[in-house]
Amino acid sequence: MRYELFYWPSIQGRGEFVRLALEAADADYVDVARERGRGLGVAAMLRVMEDSALERPPFAPPFLRAGKQVIAQTANILQFLGPRLGLAPKAEATRLWAHQLQLTVEDFIVDVHDTHHPVAMNLYYADQKPESKRRARFFTEDRAPELLGYFEKVLQRNLSLGGRRGYMIGRSLSYVDLSMFQIVAGLRYAVPNMMSRLEAEIPGLVALHERVMLRPNVAAYLASERRLPFSEDGIFRHYPELEA
Repeated sequence: MRYELFYWPSIQGRGEFVRLALEAADADYVDVARERGRGLGVAAMLRVMEDSALERPPFAPPFLRAGKQVIAQTANILQFLGPRLGLAPKAEATRLWAHQLQLTVEDFIVDVHDTHHPVAMNLYYADQKPESKRRARFFTEDRAPELLGYFEKVLQRNLSLGGRRGYMIGRSLSYVDLSMFQIVAGLRYAVPNMMSRLEAEIPGLVALHERVMLRPNVAAYLASERRLPFSEDGIFRHYPELEA
């Protein structure tokens, strides 16, 4: 099956978590909003969102079209793709565990976003700087260490249960590992001072990031033009004053 991913074409954002899974599995997919031509690109994405005949319309990107199905919400998309791409456990209980971890990743993403948009999404960062500084202090001193510590504990527990290759679940790469790669990479960009301080406390996650980065399909993707750089338009943004 050829998958169609719909997301904004100029930022990594939430769509990157889905894109990493598709790339790691060498899946046949098209990044619809990046297509060029009449009726393509963002126009094609908006056309799906506004399709009154669609029985289950998505609220916002990212969403995925797989045949006649349109699936939205990052964790939901990954739950759908995981078994089909060989990136999820076979046992139902363990698949639910993977989904649970991914939902916690989604919580983490909200916390990252709120460091630069704590008041309202429709306000510019410049319009909420005082609130951002206060929120970022909570994030770097409390919330991020707490969440990273939790994921490190999950990883170390899996190692103790026989996950010798150092993955989050079992002994094989899953979409949760790819998401943790993106979390570590994004935090290194957005809050490098915090990560310099914390990385000694999360050696498993640091090693997992390196392991994922060196996988052939992932390495090829990261070296390609398909991997957009981090920027101050996405979820992970680097504002030095928020680490001051």
